[in-house]
Amino acid sequence: MTVSAEYPLSQVRQVERLVRGVLTSDGAGVRLTRVLTQNLQRRLDPFLMLDAFRNENPDDYIGGFPDHPHRGFETVTYMIAGRMRHHDSVGNEGLLGPGGAQWMTTGSGLLHSEMPEQEEGLMEGFQLWLNLPAKNKMIAPFYRDIPSAAIPEYRRDDGVRVRVIAGASHGVAGAVQRPDTEPLYLDVHLPAGSSFEQAIPPGFNAFTYTYRGSVEIAGTTVPDSHMAILANDGGNGIRVTASEDSRLLIAAGNPLKEPIAQWGPFVMNTNDEIQQAARDYQAGLFEAAHVQSLTA
Repeated sequence: MTVSAEYPLSQVRQVERLVRGVLTSDGAGVRLTRVLTQNLQRRLDPFLMLDAFRNENPDDYIGGFPDHPHRGFETVTYMIAGRMRHHDSVGNEGLLGPGGAQWMTTGSGLLHSEMPEQEEGLMEGFQLWLNLPAKNKMIAPFYRDIPSAAIPEYRRDDGVRVRVIAGASHGVAGAVQRPDTEPLYLDVHLPAGSSFEQAIPPGFNAFTYTYRGSVEIAGTTVPDSHMAILANDGGNGIRVTASEDSRLLIAAGNPLKEPIAQWGPFVMNTNDEIQQAARDYQAGLFEAAHVQSLTA
């Protein structure tokens, strides 16, 4: 069963635990909150990382993320406010603006940068890392810009609004469909007093992240800036109720159940593959003139 299927909820999932992210910095000093950390990768397979950033002080984001390498997974950047410019060694360039997303399959490896295209004002968004199965870790890199207008939405008369980045919700197919991991990725906006239900296959790992207001899931309050890991208790969906105007992300995916080896920007299945990725990077094989040779 895939997340595109729609079916009645026979049992809603409970909240296994709440997680408050860890304040850190990355890139050239960008302040962010690392919500899904490395110690949760096995529990939330196929998801590897979730970073949330919300900075009004340009000193906290202006340095951006200069050229850096990746191999072996996918990155999904979703913006709430602000603008970031993407460049990579495969020749892709894109401007990520409010409400837009970019989906990058790093595959065999590339260099890329994400730099602010503003000098003041709010910069807010998320970056989610999604694993690739072993069979696809060395495929050719791929990049797709998804402007805000291209993200389908499910809307109700009571003001509930669901932006469907990946997967499907209530018959609305998302902007992205991916094999193997079959990710569901929703941005849910709930007016005070409203509720929302979403089908999630029982075998999928799933979590939410509240980034405005406060919501209740199966009797557990999930306040602003908190992740709720949903229990693998046989439930086939989630019910969320907002006590105030609230927004949250809902993510679910089909676990790969494969070994995970990570060293910084490389995610493979074995330490030998990580060491090879480091050697390839040091040898310049992630640069524009050499990227194609990795997948030839």
